[in-house]
Amino acid sequence: MGILSKIFSGSDPVKSIQPTIDEVGRLESKFERFSAAQFVEQTQKWQAEIRALKTKDELPGYLKQILPEAFAAVREAAKRTLGQRPYDVQLAGGIALHQGKIAEMKTGEGKTLASTLPAYLNALSGLGVHIVTVNDYLARRDASWMGQIYHFLGLSVGSIQHEQAFLYSEVERRDEEITKEESEGVVIDVKNLVPCARSQAYLADVTYGTNNEFGFDYLRDNMAPERLALVQKNLYYAIVDEVDSILIDEARTPLIISAPDLESGKQYQEFAGILDAFTPADFAVDEKLRQANFTDTGYEKLEKRFGKDIYSDIRLRHHADAALRAKSLFKADRDYVVKGGEIIIVDEFTGRLMPGRRYSEGLHQAIEAKEGVPVQNESRTLATITFQNYFRLYEKLSGMTGTALTEAEEFGKIYNLEVVEIPTNRPEARRDMQDSIYKTEEGKFQAIAREVRERQKKGQPVLIGTVSIEKNERLSALLKKRGVRHELLNAKNHEREARIIAQAGKSGAVTLATNIAGRGVDIILGGNPYDKESAEAVTAAGGLHVLGTERHESRRIDNQLRGRAGRQGDPGSSQFFLSLEDDLMRLFGGDRLKNIMTTLRVPEDQPIENRLVSKSIENAQRKIEGMNFDTRKRVLEFDDVLNKQRGAIYSRRRKILEGKISLREKILDDIKLEIIELLSGLDAEGKISDSNEVTRRISSLLPAADLQGISESTLDLWIKRLTNMAEKAFSNKEEKITPEAMRQIERVVTLQSMDNFWMEHLDTMEHLRRSVGLRGYAQKDPLIEYKKDGHRLFEEMLVQIDKTVAYTILRVELRPSGQSSPGNSNVSSTFPPSRREAESNKKIGRNDPCWCGAINPKTGKAYKFKRCGLIDAPHHKG
Repeated sequence: MGILSKIFSGSDPVKSIQPTIDEVGRLESKFERFSAAQFVEQTQKWQAEIRALKTKDELPGYLKQILPEAFAAVREAAKRTLGQRPYDVQLAGGIALHQGKIAEMKTGEGKTLASTLPAYLNALSGLGVHIVTVNDYLARRDASWMGQIYHFLGLSVGSIQHEQAFLYSEVERRDEEITKEESEGVVIDVKNLVPCARSQAYLADVTYGTNNEFGFDYLRDNMAPERLALVQKNLYYAIVDEVDSILIDEARTPLIISAPDLESGKQYQEFAGILDAFTPADFAVDEKLRQANFTDTGYEKLEKRFGKDIYSDIRLRHHADAALRAKSLFKADRDYVVKGGEIIIVDEFTGRLMPGRRYSEGLHQAIEAKEGVPVQNESRTLATITFQNYFRLYEKLSGMTGTALTEAEEFGKIYNLEVVEIPTNRPEARRDMQDSIYKTEEGKFQAIAREVRERQKKGQPVLIGTVSIEKNERLSALLKKRGVRHELLNAKNHEREARIIAQAGKSGAVTLATNIAGRGVDIILGGNPYDKESAEAVTAAGGLHVLGTERHESRRIDNQLRGRAGRQGDPGSSQFFLSLEDDLMRLFGGDRLKNIMTTLRVPEDQPIENRLVSKSIENAQRKIEGMNFDTRKRVLEFDDVLNKQRGAIYSRRRKILEGKISLREKILDDIKLEIIELLSGLDAEGKISDSNEVTRRISSLLPAADLQGISESTLDLWIKRLTNMAEKAFSNKEEKITPEAMRQIERVVTLQSMDNFWMEHLDTMEHLRRSVGLRGYAQKDPLIEYKKDGHRLFEEMLVQIDKTVAYTILRVELRPSGQSSPGNSNVSSTFPPSRREAESNKKIGRNDPCWCGAINPKTGKAYKFKRCGLIDAPHHKG
């Protein structure tokens, strides 16, 4: 009888996988006899059998068949390389992941090791496995740490970082190459990673990286000007670590690649100055819904300042609303930090900084103006996708976390993912204590300082969780005043996160952290590296104590904090200290209880412990969770409309890059359609007699068309004649510059037309999304209206792309380059240029952006490209 059978009975979903776990156990002795070379040979044998499958549909059945052996091979490889033998519960987690489910495994149960089991099995397909982490450090650490297993078994491992990429390679390093993590003596060293091209990291069998990097690379690939610029291989199978954080918490903010627009920041600064003089009576704020509006007195002040109703002027309204939201709803050291003259967003759920991410709709500029830092230009969206729609692109998706059950409904409805609760390897020994509730925040903080000091005296380590940097630093100052030694961890010093958290289990250690809390790094009693004497002292003192200073909007975040204690059956405890002035308490009825405590003259620093109060807090959290789910669901419903359009554009774009579409034939067909449209209405009694009018109409499409001396003719003959002229002009140009260069020009002009119109379309769809809400007043469903108008706009965009290419292709002129041999032409297709071509362009003085024009069929005027990519076109002189 296996460990899971002992724990589970009845119809629990984990019970059904016990026979597979037993089979893996029986195979253990077989792989213990294997030599190192035999493991690589076994991997190669399975890979060859997969390549021999007739269709991809046979792959799932084959992987299911070899799963016990593959898992047994990984278990033995882990024993030999890491000295760790995956427990049966880790095998259970691995099976759930392979089945495309979410494995809820408590903190410290070894999710990182468990993920190597399904990753190895699925990587045998050669289609690539992506393991998604919450930060660059973990993507680097896990690739280095778990890379030993994959390397031993004969697979390659890559890691993508922000502007970096690595491959696992067991090479000797010089002393100066040893990482900082190692030099400080913490056993979380990152080694055996050598720099490589990003595309190489993606070609590895298993690739580690963050959700942001995977998502941005997908968007960049779909802006790539040539096939060589693509980096991602397939979106076959993803294992998402901390899946709740990535697929739930971060799902409200889409990934956006943008470029600066020409909007000046002066008006943001002007409005920030105006609102500085406003009083709370001039605007109304709803903190629950995160909304702010001007009151009548506020409107009057603005009207007096500008001499008109600001809501009759779209631009003034935009700046006024952004300035008001920045002033009333967004706070420094809670929502963002000011660092190096920049506003950097703080992730409200993880407490981590998000450099490079900016609030949209002018909000970021308004905050910059409020804080007195340089206001950057507004940005224009080039590409965007939500995390929901990015991760739903994978053929198979799974995830792991310590806290998923509270969000099981959302995982099921949005991602079609089932949550499976995996039992702990040892019974949980953590003691969760009743909340202590204080009348005021000051009284609560004083009580926390006393509590922490007492626990430190007896050698018990304490991890204190705060909800913001502001509260984090305020409590730190109080602890210093009380003489409590402690480590401070927040987004301002997050680069030391792993090292701080690694020592949080030492005897007498006090660690004060925001929600960042070092997810992914185990808190080992006694510290890291392990100190037996310290560990015994900590165990005797009761293990790690987790102290929460405030309830979060989500129960899941509270559970994550609690889960830092009690790892692998260790002793531990947790308790939340709350005050009636906390945001959650204040917004959901804390005032009534505060009045009662005032009437009863309860001292500020004397707690009450009441289950009814704790229950009401949980009910408030459930309400907020429901509201947030509805918000994310609504965002997704609107993005699904854009996602279908995105899929169509990106699919067409990829086919062009891969040469699967004959652009020559497509463009000539589009030119013919334009000829038909231009000549419509000219035929009288079946014939067209005015050749001058034909010339005038056709000149913008066929600039070199010579129609002199052509007599009247039927419409069909005119169409045939002009189409032949277009084909001849095409052939002449092709002969002049070589077919290869012509294919490149077709591709460049088509892709850039698509990119420019798609960029405009994204702006239009954003404006449409904001405006359709008003149609609800006319008893119309905004989502249906968005779908209808969005479809019409998309169809119009496709027509305009084809028209633009048709009007542009024959006007592109090339001149011989001094760098090219006679008879050839030099054409760059890069938009923006690749690193390789950018370096080449710098050497020959071709680094300036070009504002060359294609013909916009709507206006007949030049359509400006930010960089046409046709370096030798004569119009570059201007």
